Amino acid sequence: MKQHLKTKARVLPTARLARGLLTTAVIAAFAVGTPAMAAKAKVEKPDLKFGFIKLTDMVPLAVAYEKGYFEDEGLFVTLEAQANWKVLLDRVISGELDGAHMLAGQPIGATIGYGTKADVITAFSMDLNGNAITVSNAVMAKLKAKLAKQPDGKPVHPVKAEALKAVVDDYKKEGKPFKMGMVFPVSTHNYELRYWLASGGLNPGYYAPLKGDTAGNVGADVLISVTPPPQMPATMEAGTIDGYCVGEPWNQQAVFKGIGAPVITDYEIQKNNPEKVFGVTQQWNDKYPNTHKAVVKAMIRAAYWLDAENNKNRKEASKMISKSNYVGADVNVIDNSMTGTFEYEKGDVRSVPDFNVFFRYNATYPYYSDAIWYLTQMRRWGQIPEFKPDSWYKDMAKKVYRPDIYAVAAKELIAEGKMKASDFPDFDKETGFKPVQKDFIDGVPYDGSKPNAYIDSLKIGLKGKATVK
Repeated sequence: MKQHLKTKARVLPTARLARGLLTTAVIAAFAVGTPAMAAKAKVEKPDLKFGFIKLTDMVPLAVAYEKGYFEDEGLFVTLEAQANWKVLLDRVISGELDGAHMLAGQPIGATIGYGTKADVITAFSMDLNGNAITVSNAVMAKLKAKLAKQPDGKPVHPVKAEALKAVVDDYKKEGKPFKMGMVFPVSTHNYELRYWLASGGLNPGYYAPLKGDTAGNVGADVLISVTPPPQMPATMEAGTIDGYCVGEPWNQQAVFKGIGAPVITDYEIQKNNPEKVFGVTQQWNDKYPNTHKAVVKAMIRAAYWLDAENNKNRKEASKMISKSNYVGADVNVIDNSMTGTFEYEKGDVRSVPDFNVFFRYNATYPYYSDAIWYLTQMRRWGQIPEFKPDSWYKDMAKKVYRPDIYAVAAKELIAEGKMKASDFPDFDKETGFKPVQKDFIDGVPYDGSKPNAYIDSLKIGLKGKATVK
């Protein structure tokens, strides 16, 4: 892969104009003989502003910016941290942001009208895995009394939710609620936390939007609430919550600060689960289709760079995003997960080579079956309050997830010699549905082509035509 000089941060408008004129001149000079270059001249909106949350998995955006991949496509991008996921989504919908690093459930939730209603799409999956569930020191001390030990005396991982159930039962006997945090109602973290709890016999509660109840705590054994990612460690340290599910570096930060311990990674809950996506509105895509394609091309290259040659660039990436304008965390904390290890407690460092995946396993491809899994969890916990036929799940997935856009971008990269056909799925044969997935912690297989059968197979949760009473 060709290397590029770093782009200077916050390029001044005059400098951008001069560089834009130069780029246009170069394109014009070669357009006659180079179709790919001619296509670049058609980018409708070169100056763009993208939003992100201060999490490790925003890194494809940072790499595309710092390595010049955006500029290779004639794009001049400003990256801007956002206060929380709601603000980020609202600003994309209003047009203040051209696009953003999003929770995989956000485009789906917006499109079906859970929360702010808007047609939001994604043509690029930003990563797989990358989250964990962390509990306070006080809870970990109680858990350790119930956990199996390795020969070295350290707890066996992953920690099953059955062990936490015993702790929660003790809280109930004492008349105390057990409280946990996650980052947003339609976040992967919410569904992963609920999945893990339910796998151990704990009911994480239901949403009842038809009754105006969007807290998600109806019938709950564990009270789950929203906390922005960077605030998770401090909120737990203050005793407001007993644990949380969040992305990095905020689990490792709890270990670093000595206030808590991760008990399980999401890789151990659902192997290679889709995590973040790059989202834009349908209206923006319709108005700027070539621009969107160019963005996807740049981000594919960034993702490839992150996983290239057995993650050899990860330390450079960690240093890059440790800057205050990106994640703003200690580079050693970021390194813990980005370089294929994970620290469960101080000194208890274990190998988790796929904790962060950005390109391998077709991580960047927007699979319909991934979107449908999120929809099944929305239905399971009442965010979708009423029964929907299988056809509805498939229609919604195809409306939001856009592998057609991804395929066009990938094929251009192949034609330009920047990527190989073998780097991608076989677009002539790809259906958008992964094979049946059997790597969930509860052993329940998931077939994206049969969403209602899957929902009905889960022990805890709404089934069939049931509604929240």
